[in-house]
Amino acid sequence: MNKPANVVTRYEGKWIRFVDKDGWEYVERIGISGVVCIAAVTPENKLVLVEQARPALGATTIELPAGLVGDEPGHENEHHQHGAERELLEETGYEAAEWSYLTEGPASSGLTSEVITFFMARGLRKVGKGGGVQNESIMVHEIPLAEIQTWLEVKAKAGFIIDPKVFTGLYFVGLSES
Repeated sequence: MNKPANVVTRYEGKWIRFVDKDGWEYVERIGISGVVCIAAVTPENKLVLVEQARPALGATTIELPAGLVGDEPGHENEHHQHGAERELLEETGYEAAEWSYLTEGPASSGLTSEVITFFMARGLRKVGKGGGVQNESIMVHEIPLAEIQTWLEVKAKAGFIIDPKVFTGLYFVGLSES
């Protein structure tokens, strides 16, 4: 029989909490029900990526569109797919006709309790400008799948950090095409 966990909050900020659970220190997000990440492919077979400065890294990253679920007042029980639809629209200006669940897993299993749910979005239609909300400054890229590896290599050589979730998305895009 497992002994009950002894959880102590060491610090709580506006958006995160630093906890100690039986001697294991990690971070939890406050006020969310999940995190989503979207592999969005246009009808022209282009992968939609976002570029944004990430202060924690002191660098600019290339990422799949992604975001928090249940973080807005009144939407605490937001369904993960609805959160993915909202984030895709906010960040890229796209809506998708087809959505499919791909997988879920830990963001950084030794550092945070955060679990990311991945979706595939197809049948995209541009309905807005994207760019994010409030203090976000997101640049949208649409890269042909046939050119993606070279494009990512060029960006990495230029000093951008490529989020590994991009490769998770590419894996599932490849599976869907085979």
